[in-house]
Amino acid sequence: MDLKKLKYFVGIVEAGGFTRAAEYMNVAQSALSLHVREMEDGLGTKLLVRERSGVSLTPAGSRLLHHARIILNQVSIAEEELTSKPKIPVGEVSVALPSGPARFMAPELLNMANERFPKVSLKIVEGMSGSIEEMMLAGRFNLAVFYTMKDDGSYYDVLAEEEFCLIIPPGSPPFENVISLDQLSTFPLAVPMNVTSVQRAVTDAAKMHNVYLDVRYEIDSLSTIIDMVADGKAHSILTPSAVQRETSLGLVRMAKIINPSISRSVILAVNARDERSAEVAAIRGLLPKVVRQLIKDGRWQARLPQSPLTLSGFDRHES
Repeated sequence: MDLKKLKYFVGIVEAGGFTRAAEYMNVAQSALSLHVREMEDGLGTKLLVRERSGVSLTPAGSRLLHHARIILNQVSIAEEELTSKPKIPVGEVSVALPSGPARFMAPELLNMANERFPKVSLKIVEGMSGSIEEMMLAGRFNLAVFYTMKDDGSYYDVLAEEEFCLIIPPGSPPFENVISLDQLSTFPLAVPMNVTSVQRAVTDAAKMHNVYLDVRYEIDSLSTIIDMVADGKAHSILTPSAVQRETSLGLVRMAKIINPSISRSVILAVNARDERSAEVAAIRGLLPKVVRQLIKDGRWQARLPQSPLTLSGFDRHES
């Protein structure tokens, strides 16, 4: 088992399969299969299981992935320290953004990155927060922005704090700008799937205060939820960033939830393997600046954190 085989193994896992890994790493798929088979023969255990959708890790494969990332990261650190040459940010950086904030974060980030780091190519992926978190755990992105509600001892960059609102069809009640949590039970709701922090946050708060939520639809598409509200088919519970454009156009309305208010943290996570990457560090440093500028300009109805936490590598296997 050598460094090349470890790199190929990690690349296959992070790409989600042999075909995509072969494209990303510019290596023949047959060669990747051979390297994995040689590793499995040498270790005497199965590491990967081929599936229709790609590959999955065996328990032994999960353990090897953990060690491989540490080994490759240490090799990268050693190379940098021994050469003593500062790295110029060059290369591709993948950034995952949640669907709501992505509408205004992506253009601002692209503009700022192009101006300051023209040799860095950004690959921006948009999705629901829960899906982003799961894919980040699998190592699919260099950087990811998503939401968290719990203090689980992890350390992240907290970029902003958002409060939840009831999203209302135009011309429908309630007509106030605020609504108490115990009043939410009277509205049929379309909400994101329960893998997301939206469902977890609101459901936990409702249970704590003995409030029943009439959830009619659980949908893994922000645009579909917003369309349903705009068409008068349901209400929803989201943050202002999710519907900022629609509220400005009068397609939907918002009422802030109070008594109690419900908030969540917008966080930035970095893949553990990219801790020493110059290009990833460059974009990582830009994201807090992007958020501050958006909030300052009034383009994002959120608030800056009181005391941002320090970010550490995001690797499920280290916990």
